[in-house]
Amino acid sequence: MAELELGQHCGVADCRQLDFLPFVCDGCSGIFCLQHRSRDAHGCSEVNIRNNSVKPDQHRSYPCSYKDCNGKELLPVLCPYCEKHFCLRHRHQSDHECEKLDTPKPRMAATQQLVQHIIDSKKNEEAKSKKRKGAKNSETAAKVALMKLKMHACGDKSLPQTERIYFQVFLPKGNKEKSKPMFFCSKWSIGKVVDFAASLASLKNDNNKSTSQKLRLCHTASGEALPFEHTLETWLSNKDYPLYNGGNIILEYLDNDVLFIEDTESYFS
Repeated sequence: MAELELGQHCGVADCRQLDFLPFVCDGCSGIFCLQHRSRDAHGCSEVNIRNNSVKPDQHRSYPCSYKDCNGKELLPVLCPYCEKHFCLRHRHQSDHECEKLDTPKPRMAATQQLVQHIIDSKKNEEAKSKKRKGAKNSETAAKVALMKLKMHACGDKSLPQTERIYFQVFLPKGNKEKSKPMFFCSKWSIGKVVDFAASLASLKNDNNKSTSQKLRLCHTASGEALPFEHTLETWLSNKDYPLYNGGNIILEYLDNDVLFIEDTESYFS
């Protein structure tokens, strides 16, 4: 009678036990008995291969290539342009001064030059016929209006009387309130005047953000948007187009490349 082939021998050389219900290792696919079924028990070759491949990378980190930065990341943060490793803080081209970063060109230089030329031309054309008469009338009107403004204007009441400058501030088109009397400190920058006026009139002011429009303070005669860094007192003493204590001023939202308002008369009609 032929001998029945039942069970299989354990794959461990020192064991070779016949097991009728043997175990198949899911790592190396070897046949093992109950005692040697675990990977550690039979010294599974798959475990050794895996451990050898993992060990070199277990403690690896990727130091930042940016100068004087000691930051490291557990995963590679590679700049696709210069192909160097950086930390999360310096991952963008501009943050690590990437050698492949194109220097941005002044896109609005030509536009600003053209606008400045238009402003200068407009000033020159109007200066001859209106400068004396217009300046005198504006100054006289401002003196008369100043008396009324002092009674109704709102502002920082802690300011000394000698430093207060009063304006009838015409608000952006579309605003419920057309204008509002206010006073400011003559030593303030135009930027601070804009921020303070926006607060008094409850206007949206995103001048500290990178937005397409900024809230600007504009001259009622030339329509020019006054530079933020200038002070109020420099415009009060301007020879060509001065601001007058008691006069009018315009607040309006302008695109970044727009430097003046064309139709200032529409704010007063």
